[in-house]
Amino acid sequence: MFCFIVICNEILVIIMKNILLILILFCTVASAQQDNIIYKKFNSYELNTERIIKIYIPPSYEENKENTYPVAIVFDAEYLFDLYVANTKLFAARDKAPEQIVVGIYQNQNEERYLDCDYSTDTGLPNEDGTKFYKFVREELLNYIDDNYRTSLFKTIVGNTVTANFVNYFFIENNSAFNAFISINPSYAPLMNERLEAKSQSLTENMFYYLCSGNYNKKEKVKSINDIHNLLKLSENEFFNYKYDDFSTSTKTGAIGQSIPSALGFIFKLFSGISKKEFDENIADLEPAEAIEYLERKYVEIDYLFGSNVKIRESDIYMIEPIIIDKQNGDYLEEFGKMINRLYPEAPLGDYYIGLYYETGYEYKKALKYYKNGYAKIGSDNPNADAYYGNIERVMDKQRMEKLGIPLEEQPAETTPEDEAQTEQN
Repeated sequence: MFCFIVICNEILVIIMKNILLILILFCTVASAQQDNIIYKKFNSYELNTERIIKIYIPPSYEENKENTYPVAIVFDAEYLFDLYVANTKLFAARDKAPEQIVVGIYQNQNEERYLDCDYSTDTGLPNEDGTKFYKFVREELLNYIDDNYRTSLFKTIVGNTVTANFVNYFFIENNSAFNAFISINPSYAPLMNERLEAKSQSLTENMFYYLCSGNYNKKEKVKSINDIHNLLKLSENEFFNYKYDDFSTSTKTGAIGQSIPSALGFIFKLFSGISKKEFDENIADLEPAEAIEYLERKYVEIDYLFGSNVKIRESDIYMIEPIIIDKQNGDYLEEFGKMINRLYPEAPLGDYYIGLYYETGYEYKKALKYYKNGYAKIGSDNPNADAYYGNIERVMDKQRMEKLGIPLEEQPAETTPEDEAQTEQN
């Protein structure tokens, strides 16, 4: 009996220790998650009251003082804010979207969302309460965020059902403050179809409009959304970037969780690395100089819109490599290599391309110089050093054969840029 009690006590102690450890871990994780989130009571002149907002600041904000960040305004923050933030973290971690400053507006404490988003049934435009909320977002909240944080030009606004309809008032306005609009299961106001169609046709700057629905909505609502979708999908305006998702196989709640990552992937496709589709449609038929210009312009635009200061990715360098090597006898290899050396001075890849340029032009002395420069960057202890050194040996052999008057048989470079990528990874 005594032994049984002792054993039970020991088990109890172990259990209590594990529970304590779990609690400590949970508190640590929760604290870490909240470190980057600010809760604020915003005193609004337009609304003549205080509103609760949440602001998520990316972890790199304090580390990268020169960076600016896109902003997302999220309505219905009680349930959309955390979902949006979680997806921005995932997309940023996968290098599929820039980190964002996310601002959530609480609207479900006392059903404020219905007053915030109220409109005239005659005109379909915001009534007095809706106009006050519009001015609060447009003139107070956005200005506060821009004045107090390092924000970039790119701004997104997100809403669901009645707040999704309210998102449209920022889309149809003149000189919109937002670049991207996420409208989840919108409950449209009267005449919204005409306003959205007209705006989609008249845009002169790139805007992104995401819409979703499904047969989990009431029939009238499904018809209303489908009618607008059928108008928007016909727009031929190159500045109107549109995506629609039908989540009929899901549920109304499930569709919310599916819509945000789908929208982010669509909105920030420019930020992502070059896909096969982008290459086939926009790059494959370009000449070398045009391909290099396309690549540089893509990243200038990324920096301009998102403020992310992203260097050209090595994966994108490899995407256009066949054009540089195969077209115009490799005449742009040197320019390509110099661009890479500016971006990655510590890597051997730029020297490899310049060396290849001189080797294919039979200027072996110069080729040897750049291959040696690249080899010096690798370091003799690198497991791929011997493979890269093959470039040096090959050119030295060609030099000897040239001096002896022995005809040269052209040989392909032994180390390809893909090998260099593996070298850099190692």
